[in-house]
Amino acid sequence: MSDISLAPEAADSLPRLSNPEGLLRWIASVDHKQIGIMYMLTALVFLIIGGLEAVLVRLQLAMPNAQVLSPQAYNQMFTMHGTTMIFLVLMPMLIGFGNYLVPLMIGAHDMAFPRMNALGLWLLVFGGLLMYYSFLVGTPPDGGWFMYAPLSQRPYTSHTGTDYWSLSILVMGIGSTTGAINFIVTVLTMRAPGMTLRRMPLFVWTTFATAIIILFAIPILNAGLAMLEADRLLGARFFNRGGSPVLYQHVFWAFGHPEVYILILPVFGIISEIIPVFSRKPIFGYEFVAGSSFIITFLSFGVWAHHMFASGLGLAFNGFTAFATMLISVPTGIKVFSWIATMWGGKLRFTTAMLFAVGFLVTFTIGGITGVTFAIVPTDWQTTDTYYVVAHIHYVFVGGTLFGIYAAFYYWFPKFTGRMLSEKWGKIHFWFNFIAFNLTFFVQHFLGLMGMPRRVFTYPDLPGWGALNMISTVGAVLSALAHLVFLLNVMYSLRRGQQAGDNPWEAWTLEWATTSPPPPHNFDQLPPVRSARPLWDLAHPEDPDWKRSH
Repeated sequence: MSDISLAPEAADSLPRLSNPEGLLRWIASVDHKQIGIMYMLTALVFLIIGGLEAVLVRLQLAMPNAQVLSPQAYNQMFTMHGTTMIFLVLMPMLIGFGNYLVPLMIGAHDMAFPRMNALGLWLLVFGGLLMYYSFLVGTPPDGGWFMYAPLSQRPYTSHTGTDYWSLSILVMGIGSTTGAINFIVTVLTMRAPGMTLRRMPLFVWTTFATAIIILFAIPILNAGLAMLEADRLLGARFFNRGGSPVLYQHVFWAFGHPEVYILILPVFGIISEIIPVFSRKPIFGYEFVAGSSFIITFLSFGVWAHHMFASGLGLAFNGFTAFATMLISVPTGIKVFSWIATMWGGKLRFTTAMLFAVGFLVTFTIGGITGVTFAIVPTDWQTTDTYYVVAHIHYVFVGGTLFGIYAAFYYWFPKFTGRMLSEKWGKIHFWFNFIAFNLTFFVQHFLGLMGMPRRVFTYPDLPGWGALNMISTVGAVLSALAHLVFLLNVMYSLRRGQQAGDNPWEAWTLEWATTSPPPPHNFDQLPPVRSARPLWDLAHPEDPDWKRSH
């Protein structure tokens, strides 16, 4: 344990659900830490729901011509799984980490607009409840998480599921936009004395970049949803005859591909915090890692049309998008090589957080390589509606985003709660999850190359399809069990986990300079910030970072 701390008295950790006054205090809170934890708890609840939907989808696809689900029920589970994981699990989980950590990392007492922060949380909660209320009225959405028009319009989709889907995402989108404004203002105006932009932690950099993407991408989606509902409810002509059906695809993917970076950029920041600490080295190429985040932010708005190559956009447009798709892999590659260079020659400690970070490097790189293949237009034409795309998506969102989220949980859980997650069960969770994940999705690359279409509720008994789908389904069930190991570890550690102390990892950023968990005001005093590693400077006055930078 490290003694690098300027910590005040420890605070309460998580809400005591048996105490109505304590629960009400959390629900009415505007404290960024409590709001961050409520974001994470909300996302964990929806992770369980979305995971069960995924298992049902895979059980239906385990064998050819199976009848576990009806065609309509399959479309509903498929739609709700994708929507839940993207809008109700991954995005709010990362926003939760940002809410909790960004003010601590920059030495602030709270977010710039605390009440706006609470508004964003409750818009997420009510948006999620509105989405799932559609089950109670008997018409869950069934048009895919993308809800392509004109198939999502009347008369093709006459029930109200699409309306619940559109309105709930519209509500959540407003909350996300307010949160983005809050992050941007907080980072620009509330940093501790001495914390210049070049001394900010990289997680703060990537959260800042993500907020910029949200600020410009989410309103595009909200505009598209408003037009879709105008078509459905008011008889407008945006996306059907008299309008342009392809326009909806442009609008959706102009949001949809930046959304990929909304879900991965904060994880880049998480990995950039974890790998240096467990390599006992500063990050290699700090300026390049920070700068590449903003190159990604800019380029993310120029690659949407690679989702639409099969719709016939023309040679010039296809060529521009293909080039941009290849180009955006360069700043991402800079980050990957920076992480590898940081580990090279370091004193590596393979804690569970570090294992998930290294696992992320493997699985996300596979997802990135398959993503670049979509920049080759003829290849894209052959694979765009196959399981090759399903494999790619999950290597990015699960092997990338979710692995990074697990790394963050194992790394910052001691700061959130004052207790350590079990390393023994954490490593069981990692290996169980890593093997099950690859078992589920790696074979789907081959299914796609063999021609199996995606978005279908069943398939004929063609050579190889049944066996590979059964392997994928077994992997999905094992993945569900691996996530259960994590949840049990969390519940056990909250009550009986080892006391963490203020800085169990001997880390270097400001969140570790206060108690675990922090008090409502975060800090009694702050160390001088003269470099990107202020706690290193405090513990090593004979060899501080700030001297090396001069």
